[in-house]
Amino acid sequence: MFAAALSLSLTACAGSLTDTTNYDASIVIKGSDTEVQLVSNLAQEFSEMHPDADMSVTGGGSAVGIAALINGEADLANSSRAMKEEELQQAEDRGLSVQEFILARDGLSVIVHPESPISTLSMAQLRGLYDGTIKNWKAVGGPDAPVVLYGRQSTSGTFGFFRDVVVQADYAPTMRQMEGTQAIVDGVKADRNSIGYVGVGYIKDRIGELKVLTISDGGAPMSSLDKEAVLAGRYPIARPIYQYLPHAPAKDSALHEFLLFEASDAGQAIVEETGFYPTTAEDQAANAAFFESIK
Repeated sequence: MFAAALSLSLTACAGSLTDTTNYDASIVIKGSDTEVQLVSNLAQEFSEMHPDADMSVTGGGSAVGIAALINGEADLANSSRAMKEEELQQAEDRGLSVQEFILARDGLSVIVHPESPISTLSMAQLRGLYDGTIKNWKAVGGPDAPVVLYGRQSTSGTFGFFRDVVVQADYAPTMRQMEGTQAIVDGVKADRNSIGYVGVGYIKDRIGELKVLTISDGGAPMSSLDKEAVLAGRYPIARPIYQYLPHAPAKDSALHEFLLFEASDAGQAIVEETGFYPTTAEDQAANAAFFESIK
């Protein structure tokens, strides 16, 4: 699990940073392993400019972050899926008024060993592999070899998203449930008969070490590496990635300014440098409404 303890003074506006306010504050961020490196990179950028407020960024999975938020153990939960109705109800029962912020866009990437002859799969084939209906690669045009499935553990938002959108059933019991995204990358790199799924940010510097499959859903196959296809929603496993707050932050607080930085051009540039995609116009409108509600 990646962990970073960073000292920050978070004084940002939508397009620039200033250094006129000191913050005596500690911000605790927990949750998605998909997001932990991205958010740590954003925090690191602040740490180089603003040394006054303490920020902790840790992973563990979306469910872990959301539970910490509900239990008052985190100021911000990273989540690679939307909060569930039962989680929102638990938060309401605790007197929380959960706020949603959209950090970036992701094309969930299906990866195989670079020597695999498979280059594309349909959503139906991908579903069959992960629900256990298809057990041998020859059924989808590959070699006569057993399929080795890699996925995330059940506390992962990516585990739930892929199950709900792709598998639409329980995972095959043979799927190896890994505690972090990097473990999936390492497993697939080491096994010619393997397949896995990871956030697009984790393959940015690994082209050649892994093969990223194109995926079709009734039309032309699309790649998670195609930014325009992901942002337009044509890639069938595209998703927003979120952050959740227990309440709207106080205006001009460290947390408020940190979120403003994440939404800024500078913050979104870090999103892209990390290998993810920037927010869409629709996301930006939703985030703008959130910021306008802060008094």
